[in-house]
Amino acid sequence: MEADIVVVGAGALGLSTALHCALAGRSVVVVERETAGSQASGRAAGLFKSVQADELRTTIAGRSIERALTFADWAGVALDVTRSGSYLVARTGAHKEFLRTEQRQSRGWGVPVRDVRAGELAERAPYFHGSGSELALWCPRDIYIAEPIELIMAYAQACEMHGGVLCEHEPVTAVTLSAGAVAGVETTRRSIAAAVVVDAAGAWTRQVAALAAPEAGERVPVAAVRHQLVITEPVGDVSDRDPILRVVDAAVYLRPARGGLMVGGFEAAPLPVDPPPVSTDDMPLDLGVLKRLARAVQPEVPAAEAPVAEFRGGLFTMSPDGRFVAGPVPGVPGLWVATGCNGSGFSSSLGLGEALAGQITGTGSGPELDLTALAPARFGRVARDALIRDGVWQYEHYYDPAAA
Repeated sequence: MEADIVVVGAGALGLSTALHCALAGRSVVVVERETAGSQASGRAAGLFKSVQADELRTTIAGRSIERALTFADWAGVALDVTRSGSYLVARTGAHKEFLRTEQRQSRGWGVPVRDVRAGELAERAPYFHGSGSELALWCPRDIYIAEPIELIMAYAQACEMHGGVLCEHEPVTAVTLSAGAVAGVETTRRSIAAAVVVDAAGAWTRQVAALAAPEAGERVPVAAVRHQLVITEPVGDVSDRDPILRVVDAAVYLRPARGGLMVGGFEAAPLPVDPPPVSTDDMPLDLGVLKRLARAVQPEVPAAEAPVAEFRGGLFTMSPDGRFVAGPVPGVPGLWVATGCNGSGFSSSLGLGEALAGQITGTGSGPELDLTALAPARFGRVARDALIRDGVWQYEHYYDPAAA
C-alpha cells in the first residue's frame, strides 16, 4: 500500500489533520490500533472555549469554532453543534482578578467577552444559584458538541469522502526509515509506503515516535494524565438551551447533557498514567474525585450532585509548558507529531489540524499560522520524571491564576 501521508491515531486531532491533507489533494491513510474515537476523543466533554491563555491558542480556538459551525459547507458532512455560549465564573478575589486579566487579553485578541448584567446568570443559566457576589463573564462564541463521538464520525466520513483511507484495528509495529528519513509504517496487517508519517497517537505518541528511533520518542515531551467526568440523571432545572459554565476557582466545568448535567474538572494531585495502558478501557477510574469536585460547586449548582448516569475518563497528553506539541520531530525527516493537547485537543482539532496539514503539504485554506512556537524542537530531551512532574503541574493549574 502507498500513500503520501500516513496518520497514526484516529482521534480528533489525527483525523482533522488527515482530512485537511486529503482536502489539499494528498493521498492519506489513517491507521488506528482500535477504532476511531475509542480513546480520549470519544470520552471528551465536547466543549469549545474561545478564551485561551495566549494569542496563538486563541486564534486556533476561534478558527476551530468557525470550522465546526460550517463543517457541512467545507467538509460535506452534517455536524450538530450547540451554540450555547458560556459563562466564566469566579467566587474568590484572586480568581476574579485572573478573569479580568483573561478578559483584557482576549478582547485584545478579538474575542468578545463581557460582564454579565444583574440577574442575567440566574435567567440564562437557571441551574446556577449564585449569591450575586460572583464575577461572571459572558463568552458568546463558545459552543459544544453534545456527543463528542459525532465529530469523530463526521471527520472519518468526510476523510473517506475526500479519498482518505481509515484502517482500524491495525496497531503500528514499526516506522520504517530509508537513509535516515521516514519511508512508511508497518502494521500488523500490511506495509504502507509514505514519505510523511504524522504521529497523533495521543497518550502513546512517545511510544510511536520511538518506533522510528529511540531518540525521536525522547524528543516528544508529553506525559499522560487521567481526566474524568460524569453525566447526571435528568434534573428539573436543566435545559439543553442552557449555556456552559466554568467555575474557575473550583476548576469545574458544567453543561447540559441528556437532560442532566455534565460535570467535569481538574483535580489537585491528578493521576499520571505513564506509561499508558494498552487501552484507555484499562485505566483506573475514581468516582470520588468527581464527587469532591461536585461538592465544591454544590452551593451554587445543586444538580451537580444528582445521581450519576454515566462516568467516563480519558487520558490528556500534557506538555511541560501547557501548549500543543505539533510539528516535525528533530532528527527524523518526514516524522511529524500532533499531540500535547493539554485538555484542548478535541476542541482545537479543527483549527490545529488545518494549520498542521497546511504546513505538511505547503497549502492551506485558512489563516496562515506560524506553528513554530508549538514545534517539539522548542524542547530538548526531557527526562520522564520531569515530564510527569511538569505535566501534573499543568493539569492542576488549568484554571489557576498561578498558571497565568
